[in-house]
Amino acid sequence: MTKVAVVFHSGYGHTVKQAESVAKGANGILISIDAEGNITDSQWEILNAADAIVFGSPTYMGTVSWQFKKFADASSKIWYGQQWKDKIFGGFTNSATMNGDKHSTLHYFFTLAMQHSGIWVGTGLMPSNAKSAKRDDVNYVGSSAGAMMQTPSDASTEEVNSGDLETARLYGERIAKITSQFKRS
Repeated sequence: MTKVAVVFHSGYGHTVKQAESVAKGANGILISIDAEGNITDSQWEILNAADAIVFGSPTYMGTVSWQFKKFADASSKIWYGQQWKDKIFGGFTNSATMNGDKHSTLHYFFTLAMQHSGIWVGTGLMPSNAKSAKRDDVNYVGSSAGAMMQTPSDASTEEVNSGDLETARLYGERIAKITSQFKRS
Protein backbone atom coordinates (compact mmCIF):
# COMPACT_ATOMS: atom_id res chain seq x y z
CA MET A 1 0.00 0.00 0.00
CA THR A 2 1.28 3.45 -0.94
CA LYS A 3 1.64 5.87 1.97
CA VAL A 4 1.14 9.56 1.12
CA ALA A 5 1.53 12.28 3.76
CA VAL A 6 0.14 15.77 3.14
CA VAL A 7 1.93 18.26 5.40
CA PHE A 8 0.56 21.80 5.30
CA HIS A 9 -0.07 25.06 7.06
CA SER A 10 -3.36 26.92 6.71
CA GLY A 11 -3.68 30.42 8.07
CA TYR A 12 -7.38 31.08 7.59
CA GLY A 13 -8.84 27.66 6.72
CA HIS A 14 -8.85 27.90 2.92
CA THR A 15 -5.65 25.91 2.42
CA VAL A 16 -6.90 23.14 4.74
CA LYS A 17 -9.76 22.60 2.26
CA GLN A 18 -7.18 22.19 -0.50
CA ALA A 19 -5.12 19.84 1.69
CA GLU A 20 -8.18 17.71 2.38
CA SER A 21 -8.84 17.43 -1.37
CA VAL A 22 -5.25 16.39 -2.11
CA ALA A 23 -5.39 13.83 0.71
CA LYS A 24 -8.75 12.53 -0.53
CA GLY A 25 -7.36 11.96 -4.02
CA ALA A 26 -4.19 10.33 -2.68
CA ASN A 27 -5.88 8.44 0.15
CA GLY A 28 -3.29 10.27 2.24
CA ILE A 29 -2.71 11.28 5.82
CA LEU A 30 -3.10 14.95 6.78
CA ILE A 31 -0.42 16.58 8.92
CA SER A 32 -1.30 20.11 9.95
CA ILE A 33 1.53 22.45 10.91
CA ASP A 34 0.28 24.37 13.94
CA ALA A 35 0.10 28.14 14.41
CA GLU A 36 3.60 28.08 15.93
CA GLY A 37 5.11 26.19 12.97
CA ASN A 38 5.39 22.83 14.72
CA ILE A 39 4.38 19.23 14.19
CA THR A 40 4.59 16.40 16.72
CA ASP A 41 7.26 13.70 16.92
CA SER A 42 4.71 11.12 15.78
CA GLN A 43 3.92 13.30 12.74
CA TRP A 44 7.64 13.43 11.88
CA GLU A 45 7.60 9.62 12.05
CA ILE A 46 4.66 9.53 9.62
CA LEU A 47 6.62 11.71 7.19
CA ASN A 48 9.70 9.52 7.53
CA ALA A 49 7.64 6.38 6.82
CA ALA A 50 5.72 7.91 3.89
CA ASP A 51 6.42 6.95 0.28
CA ALA A 52 5.33 10.43 -0.85
CA ILE A 53 5.19 13.82 0.84
CA VAL A 54 3.00 16.64 -0.43
CA PHE A 55 3.75 20.15 0.85
CA GLY A 56 1.07 22.82 1.22
CA SER A 57 0.98 26.44 2.31
CA PRO A 58 -0.88 29.61 1.50
CA THR A 59 1.18 32.09 -0.47
CA TYR A 60 1.93 35.05 1.78
CA MET A 61 4.03 37.92 0.45
CA GLY A 62 5.24 35.80 -2.48
CA THR A 63 6.24 32.61 -0.67
CA VAL A 64 5.29 30.09 2.02
CA SER A 65 3.98 31.12 5.44
CA TRP A 66 6.55 31.53 8.20
CA GLN A 67 5.02 28.48 9.88
CA PHE A 68 5.77 26.32 6.85
CA LYS A 69 9.29 27.79 6.64
CA LYS A 70 9.89 26.84 10.28
CA PHE A 71 8.79 23.28 9.48
CA ALA A 72 11.09 23.22 6.43
CA ASP A 73 14.04 24.46 8.49
CA ALA A 74 13.30 21.79 11.11
CA SER A 75 13.67 19.13 8.37
CA SER A 76 17.40 19.93 8.08
CA LYS A 77 18.42 16.99 10.30
CA ILE A 78 16.43 14.69 8.00
CA TRP A 79 18.11 16.36 5.02
CA TYR A 80 21.56 15.82 6.55
CA GLY A 81 20.93 12.08 6.80
CA GLN A 82 19.16 12.01 3.40
CA GLN A 83 16.25 10.15 5.05
CA TRP A 84 13.77 11.40 2.44
CA LYS A 85 15.96 10.55 -0.56
CA ASP A 86 14.00 9.14 -3.51
CA LYS A 87 10.60 9.90 -1.97
CA ILE A 88 7.96 11.32 -4.29
CA PHE A 89 7.05 14.97 -3.64
CA GLY A 90 4.41 17.44 -4.73
CA GLY A 91 2.98 20.73 -3.55
CA PHE A 92 -0.03 23.03 -3.52
CA THR A 93 -0.83 26.60 -2.59
CA ASN A 94 -3.62 29.16 -2.36
CA SER A 95 -3.68 32.95 -2.54
CA ALA A 96 -6.30 35.67 -2.78
CA THR A 97 -5.43 36.82 -6.29
CA MET A 98 -5.36 34.87 -9.53
CA ASN A 99 -1.58 35.04 -9.83
CA GLY A 100 -0.59 36.08 -6.34
CA ASP A 101 2.97 34.87 -6.96
CA LYS A 102 1.84 31.32 -6.20
CA HIS A 103 4.51 29.92 -8.51
CA SER A 104 7.16 31.26 -6.12
CA THR A 105 5.64 29.11 -3.38
CA LEU A 106 5.61 26.03 -5.61
CA HIS A 107 9.22 26.77 -6.56
CA TYR A 108 10.09 26.88 -2.85
CA PHE A 109 8.47 23.45 -2.38
CA PHE A 110 10.27 22.09 -5.44
CA THR A 111 13.62 23.35 -4.14
CA LEU A 112 12.97 21.84 -0.70
CA ALA A 113 12.07 18.50 -2.31
CA MET A 114 15.20 18.58 -4.47
CA GLN A 115 17.36 19.36 -1.43
CA HIS A 116 15.90 16.24 0.14
CA SER A 117 16.90 14.36 -3.06
CA GLY A 118 13.27 13.71 -3.90
CA ILE A 119 11.34 13.20 -7.12
CA TRP A 120 8.81 15.90 -8.01
CA VAL A 121 5.40 15.22 -9.57
CA GLY A 122 3.53 17.94 -11.47
CA THR A 123 -0.22 18.09 -11.97
CA GLY A 124 -0.38 16.33 -15.33
CA LEU A 125 -3.49 18.45 -16.02
CA MET A 126 -4.13 20.57 -19.06
CA PRO A 127 -5.08 24.17 -18.24
CA SER A 128 -8.64 25.29 -18.78
CA ASN A 129 -7.77 28.15 -21.10
CA ALA A 130 -10.36 28.25 -23.90
CA LYS A 131 -12.91 31.06 -24.31
CA SER A 132 -15.55 28.62 -23.11
CA ALA A 133 -13.69 28.00 -19.82
CA LYS A 134 -15.56 28.60 -16.58
CA ARG A 135 -14.01 29.57 -13.25
CA ASP A 136 -15.01 26.25 -11.67
CA ASP A 137 -13.28 24.16 -14.37
CA VAL A 138 -10.39 21.86 -13.41
CA ASN A 139 -7.02 23.64 -13.51
CA TYR A 140 -8.53 27.00 -14.39
CA VAL A 141 -5.61 28.69 -12.62
CA GLY A 142 -3.39 26.82 -15.11
CA SER A 143 -0.54 25.28 -13.14
CA SER A 144 1.62 22.39 -14.27
CA ALA A 145 4.08 22.46 -11.36
CA GLY A 146 1.58 21.80 -8.56
CA ALA A 147 -1.99 22.54 -7.55
CA MET A 148 -2.89 26.21 -7.33
CA MET A 149 -6.05 27.60 -5.81
CA GLN A 150 -7.42 31.15 -5.75
CA THR A 151 -9.77 32.29 -3.02
CA PRO A 152 -10.84 35.94 -2.66
CA SER A 153 -9.54 37.51 0.57
CA ASP A 154 -13.05 38.08 1.89
CA ALA A 155 -14.37 34.60 1.01
CA SER A 156 -15.33 32.13 3.72
CA THR A 157 -13.93 28.60 3.75
CA GLU A 158 -17.28 27.45 2.37
CA GLU A 159 -16.72 29.60 -0.72
CA VAL A 160 -13.55 27.84 -1.91
CA ASN A 161 -13.84 27.19 -5.64
CA SER A 162 -15.08 23.68 -6.49
CA GLY A 163 -12.89 23.46 -9.61
CA ASP A 164 -9.78 24.27 -7.58
CA LEU A 165 -10.71 21.58 -5.06
CA GLU A 166 -11.25 19.07 -7.86
CA THR A 167 -7.86 20.06 -9.30
CA ALA A 168 -6.31 19.31 -5.89
CA ARG A 169 -8.12 15.95 -5.66
CA LEU A 170 -6.95 14.91 -9.14
CA TYR A 171 -3.42 16.00 -8.27
CA GLY A 172 -3.54 13.81 -5.16
CA GLU A 173 -4.68 10.87 -7.31
CA ARG A 174 -1.76 11.43 -9.67
CA ILE A 175 0.77 11.59 -6.84
CA ALA A 176 -0.55 8.29 -5.44
CA LYS A 177 -0.46 6.67 -8.88
CA ILE A 178 3.10 7.80 -9.65
CA THR A 179 4.22 6.76 -6.17
CA SER A 180 2.71 3.33 -6.67
CA GLN A 181 4.53 2.97 -10.00
CA PHE A 182 7.85 3.88 -8.37
CA LYS A 183 7.30 1.39 -5.54
CA ARG A 184 6.79 -1.44 -8.07
CA SER A 185 9.98 -0.72 -9.98
